[in-house]
Amino acid sequence: MADLNGLLDRLPLDQLAAQTGASTDDIRAAAAQALPSLVAGLAAQTGDEASTANLAGALAQHDNDLAQGEIDLAQVDTADGEKIVGKLFGDQTDTVAQGISGAVPAAGVDQGLVQKLLPLLAPIVLSFVMSKFGGKSSTSGQASGGGLGDLLGGMLGGGTQSSGGLGGGLGDILGSVLGGKGGGNNPLGSILGGMLGGK
Repeated sequence: MADLNGLLDRLPLDQLAAQTGASTDDIRAAAAQALPSLVAGLAAQTGDEASTANLAGALAQHDNDLAQGEIDLAQVDTADGEKIVGKLFGDQTDTVAQGISGAVPAAGVDQGLVQKLLPLLAPIVLSFVMSKFGGKSSTSGQASGGGLGDLLGGMLGGGTQSSGGLGGGLGDILGSVLGGKGGGNNPLGSILGGMLGGK
């Protein structure tokens, strides 16, 4: 999860803390679980060629500099973030938020904080993914092919468990919530299995 750890290090923790009323330590702890959860939600959309192409098209609409350099929370469209979170998790958003809060030992990270944080982080994650995928999608076929799924899987660790990995309970929740989305060849189960070290 080197890519996501790098993104985590660049998040405007002070701005996020001011907007959510939480401490910067709690924001960082929650974001460490929320970022891979959002990427896992995107990965669940790459189960077949059609859904991958749809996701690539959606990402193209978020091709901006939001996640480049110093991230400014003032540039984040939270209404768009709400739509992204709704698209990824649907009516299970509360369950995912509860799972994220439960995976963080910090007492200040409750479900309410996570629900505030997800729409703030979602546009940043999409911009970040697009910045990584954009350079690769210039070659023919990559924009709608397996390249996007491979990229997302790589961001989630590619089968390795790191300090930024998801806790077992959260991985189980995401697997349950997202497992039925994106077609029959959904890679999410194997991705989550790799992140969780085979648990």
